[in-house]
Amino acid sequence: MTPSLETKDLTIRFGGHVAVDAVSCAFRPGELTAIVGPNGAGKTTYFNLMSGQLRATSGNVFLNGADITGQSAPQRARAGIGRAFQLTNLFPNLSVLENVRLAVQARAGVHYEMTRPWMLRRDLIERANGVLDEVALAPKRDQAAASLSHGDQRKLEVALMMALEPDIFMFDEPTAGMSVDEVPVVLDLIARLKADTTKTILLVEHKMDVVRSLADRIIVLHNGQLVADGEPGAVIALPIVQEAYLGAAPRARTS
Repeated sequence: MTPSLETKDLTIRFGGHVAVDAVSCAFRPGELTAIVGPNGAGKTTYFNLMSGQLRATSGNVFLNGADITGQSAPQRARAGIGRAFQLTNLFPNLSVLENVRLAVQARAGVHYEMTRPWMLRRDLIERANGVLDEVALAPKRDQAAASLSHGDQRKLEVALMMALEPDIFMFDEPTAGMSVDEVPVVLDLIARLKADTTKTILLVEHKMDVVRSLADRIIVLHNGQLVADGEPGAVIALPIVQEAYLGAAPRARTS
């Protein structure tokens, strides 16, 4: 099966620092892959290279077998890559419904029409309301996004991705900054997305209990290099992973 997303020798340098070092990895539909490693390992940078926020120094990114290395982040989003960030990326002064409606409108390829205000597009509003129902934000549809709790803003960001209907969902520390009560709600949303075996899900996460509960596979980055890849139980038990999380400096895998 052709991977839905793949990197080959993907590398980026910032001056003399190699932040991601020749990482080759393939991701497939129906699989949730957790990307773990200590702070500074290159996890978010690797995400940014795949989603197009950063341009690689060398190496390639493939989407369904097609080379998208030269494409911008918006082009990759239109091609099916959905990305959530460590910090929420919303329109803070717009309502919850307006945020999702804009994503629905973008997905439908509908542009502004002076002769037909968007308020008359009941199909767009109904789709937006349906997404809000799925993430349990419908009662807050008229609130400004900025007024939501951090947990609800995370849920809204998931709703924006769902409205765009991507083939690949990329979550960068989705539970960061959340209260204990808010975490299960977002994890349940990701678990529900995972139930759709046509989707590919990538998750950067520090909390190992979250990784254990969701991941089908774990890859480990350290100093920008891929040092482990496999089934969660086996990867978590590896000395190289234990050392990384205890702060020791593991050696890169040789192959």
